[in-house]
Amino acid sequence: MKPIVLIPARMASTRLPGKPLADIAGRPMIVHVLDRARTASIGPVAVATAEQEIATVVERAGGTAILTDPDLPSGSDRIWHALQKLDPAGMYDTVINLQGDLPGVDPASLRAVLRPLADDGSLDIATLVAPVVDRAEATAESVVKVACAFGQDAAGEMAHTARALYFSRMPIPWGQGQLWHHVGIYAYRRAALARFVGLPESDLEKREKLEQLRALEAGMTIGCARIASAPFGVDTPADLERARTLMEAMA
Repeated sequence: MKPIVLIPARMASTRLPGKPLADIAGRPMIVHVLDRARTASIGPVAVATAEQEIATVVERAGGTAILTDPDLPSGSDRIWHALQKLDPAGMYDTVINLQGDLPGVDPASLRAVLRPLADDGSLDIATLVAPVVDRAEATAESVVKVACAFGQDAAGEMAHTARALYFSRMPIPWGQGQLWHHVGIYAYRRAALARFVGLPESDLEKREKLEQLRALEAGMTIGCARIASAPFGVDTPADLERARTLMEAMA
């Protein structure tokens, strides 16, 4: 595989406008994400954005920014258009979509998300999951859960990868056993990303408000790699304050 990491970022967040440029420990959030992606050392990294002000901050930090149409409906569309500008010849065959609101993402997670595609040539898309640790997390609508089951590998240990059967804001599957928290980092085979952005919104996608269900409803396959814990995301002012506290403690 020849991966490229693309980070969609926009100023018009509903709950926290301008969040890519929010200061965290003395630097804009988008720069923290950019630096962690570069630290992963798995391929080139670029930010896909509709706003020049984000592009300017990224370029001042030594990064690459690609301006995209502000009317594109989602981050997936944004990275696809950025990819076509960056790599029209198709040199990179695997595309990692890293959300721009994960300032504490572990670079190792970007390497981990490639593992399902490397292990199983039939998969279209890969993503990450982490164990749900308590009931509050299990029942929170903001925490997306994945129906997947990790069997045992050849050594009798829990396997590192599994297939995603469904995603929901409800605690799934029913019954005793580990629940898995979806981490919204994706690795697409290039052809799969091209197909995905060309699909219309699906019924379950609209109902659950989860874009990845569009892929499953269209018969595409998604593999999951497990990581120890979910990185903290920034969606609200309270999240931002938490991120500032955590990042300052890590500095």
